[in-house]
Amino acid sequence: MHVAIIGTRGYPYVYSGYETFIRELVERLPEKNVEVTVYCHRNLFKERPKEVNGVKLVYIPTIETKALSQLIHSFLSMVHACFSKADVIFVVNSANGPFGMISRLLRKPTAINVDGLEWLRPKWKGLGGRYFKWASRQATKWYDVIVNDADEMRRIYLELFQRDSTVIAYGGNIRYSKSPELIQEWNLNPLDYYLIVGRFIPDNNWGLMIEGFRNSNSTRKLVIVGDVPYQDEYSTRLKKLSDTDDRLIFTGLIRNRDAVAELFHNAYVYLHGHEFGGTNPTMLEALSFGSAIMALNTPFNHEVLQKGKHGRFFEKNAQSVCELVNELDQNQEAVVSMKNSSRSGITAKYDWDQITNQYLDLFEGLLKNKGQ
Repeated sequence: MHVAIIGTRGYPYVYSGYETFIRELVERLPEKNVEVTVYCHRNLFKERPKEVNGVKLVYIPTIETKALSQLIHSFLSMVHACFSKADVIFVVNSANGPFGMISRLLRKPTAINVDGLEWLRPKWKGLGGRYFKWASRQATKWYDVIVNDADEMRRIYLELFQRDSTVIAYGGNIRYSKSPELIQEWNLNPLDYYLIVGRFIPDNNWGLMIEGFRNSNSTRKLVIVGDVPYQDEYSTRLKKLSDTDDRLIFTGLIRNRDAVAELFHNAYVYLHGHEFGGTNPTMLEALSFGSAIMALNTPFNHEVLQKGKHGRFFEKNAQSVCELVNELDQNQEAVVSMKNSSRSGITAKYDWDQITNQYLDLFEGLLKNKGQ
C-alpha cells in the first residue's frame, strides 16, 4: 500500500504539531510495509533528497503569502497525488477541505485530519474564520473519512455538520530528565518556577494567565517559552510586563528541544491556556515529561486530563488563575504528587505505536472499500 500525505510543511521539517504528528506517523509506517510519500514546501528545503528514513519526498512550489501559501501548495499537491501511484491520500488541516472534491472526482480514496475549531481563533476573525468554517463543512462533504483527535471534536462535527468522524488522538513520548543543568541558562532551580509554553497568540490566553500569576502571592518565577515571528501589540505589551515584575522570564523561542524538555521536567506547575484545539500537543508533552498541570476549563482539556485525574482547572479569568496559583503554591506535596503521576496520563490512546496502528487500519479500510 502506498499512502500520500498532504497539508504539512514537509518532512523531516518540524515546526508545529502537524509536522511532529506526521514525523511520528511516517517513521513507523514503512516498518508495516507501507510506502509513504510526503509533499513538502519546496522553498523550505535547501537540500531536496528524494527519500529520507524510508519516506519518499516530493517538493511542490507555492506562492509565498501568509494566507494563501499553504492552500496553493495543498491544491497543487492534491492534483499531483491524484495522478500518482498512491493508493490512498491522507490530508491534514481543515483548510484543505474543498480539495477533497478533486480526489472524489478522480476516485482516489482520501481521509482528512481536520484538527480543532480554527474558525473560532481570534487570528482568523472575519473572512479567515468564515473560510475555515466553510472549508471544514466542505471536508465533511468530499472526503471519505473525517478524522478528529478528540471525542469532543467528534461531537462538535456531528452537531455542526451532521457528519460522523473517526477519533484518533495525538500522541506523546514519555521522557525523563537527562540534563537538569540546562535550566541554569535562565538562572532557574527545580520547582522554583511556573511554566507556559506555546505560541504567543491571544487564543492561548497567555495574557490572563500572566495577569493571574502577577496578582498571586507566589515568590516563584513564571517562565514563558515561545514567541511569534512578527511584531504585534499583544506580544509586545505582555513582554513589557517583565520591566515591572522580575518574576517574569520571557525566553523567546527555544530551539534546543532538550532544554524545553528540562523546563517541563523541573517546573513547579505548567499552565495551559489553549482554548480552541482538540487534543493539544503541548498538553501531551507536559504529561509525557512529568509536569503538574493547571489548565483552562474546556471540554478538550478535561478529556486529556481525564476530568481532573491528571490536573487542575481554572476559569477564563485572571482571578481564577490567581486563586489556583495561591492554592498550589502552598501545597508542594500535592504538586509533587501530580508530577509523579502525570506520565500515567499517556494511556494507550496517546501512544504513537497504537495511533499508527489505528491509521494503518483506516488506510487499509479505505483501500478495501475502493475495491468494492
